[in-house]
Amino acid sequence: MPDAPMPDARCPMPQCPMPNARCPMPQCPMPNAQHPILTMKIQKILNILTLLTGAIAVTATSLWIGKQAYFWLPPQAAAESQLIDNLISFLVTLGSFIFLGVTSTLMYSVIFHRAVKDDFTDGPAIEGNITLEVVWTAIPVLLVLWIAGYSYQVYEQMGIQGPSQLVHLHNPLGMESVYAATKQDALTRGQGDAENLSQTLSASPRLPLSASSLPIEKIDVLAKQWAWVFHYPERDVTSSELHLPSDRRVRLALNSQDVLHGFYIPAFRLKQDIIPNHAIDFEFTPIRPGQYRLTDSQYSGTYFATMQANVVVESPEEYHQWLSQAATQKPSPAKNQAASEYAQTSNQSVQTGWATVPPAAPPLVNSPG
Repeated sequence: MPDAPMPDARCPMPQCPMPNARCPMPQCPMPNAQHPILTMKIQKILNILTLLTGAIAVTATSLWIGKQAYFWLPPQAAAESQLIDNLISFLVTLGSFIFLGVTSTLMYSVIFHRAVKDDFTDGPAIEGNITLEVVWTAIPVLLVLWIAGYSYQVYEQMGIQGPSQLVHLHNPLGMESVYAATKQDALTRGQGDAENLSQTLSASPRLPLSASSLPIEKIDVLAKQWAWVFHYPERDVTSSELHLPSDRRVRLALNSQDVLHGFYIPAFRLKQDIIPNHAIDFEFTPIRPGQYRLTDSQYSGTYFATMQANVVVESPEEYHQWLSQAATQKPSPAKNQAASEYAQTSNQSVQTGWATVPPAAPPLVNSPG
């Protein structure tokens, strides 16, 4: 007969009624009976570490993607472009964090919490969690308010004129546009120019501080179907391409001869609607020499796609040299693609398509570009 195992000292021996009776051994807890509790604690710690590691990885990846957004955009050719680029980077970072967070949670659940094979039982009946519902409702609301506040702040700093300013409606917030103003308002602003420029300097460290003591370059801009005309009152020069001095404050007087147009230079991140019968002063500071494109951001008719112009940013010396050279040239009709295409269509023996507004006559310019 094999020897019976020795009982644990913590377990009392059974009291047998008969001396020679065979009594069962006590069922004492084994020393490793606490292992399931220890295993649950370790599993909980591992889950917390996994959650922290995943959150750190998602945050770092989102920040990296947000930094990459700067390379998706045209070069920053104006001081104000940094405001828009920072906003886009912020939106890309936030969107990446939400996308990666949701996707990672789904993948983790599918991989580590999937049901075993042939398990068709129902999951636990969860009636609801008020705290969780409040949290997942409050977080999106706060994010939307954050995005709206940041976007409106950039909108105000850019000074884009909206319909409320153009029709002289009362602004309940009492906020003043920073860079754009109607001509009537510009005459009364006086000392606002220095304040506007200081805000530009603080918004973009790349803008030299010496620009604050230099005069503002004034240029008249006329938009019409379908051409851009630029007039430089300093030398009475008219051109079909926009020349700008680098690192100098520029004030454009935007006018429309016929319909709604949109002044849009992607490299400057600037877009301003031009309303007929409204003269709008719009200020910015080019900081990167080079050649860029100006387009009409509003559909202004049949040939609006041809309404483009070169934007040349050059050093102040080259800019004034160009002005002096252009002033010596006699005005001549500028090349106009819309007028050329319209003339070809009109001369066809068989008219196709639909009737369209005749383009304005090609402007007379000193420098056709």
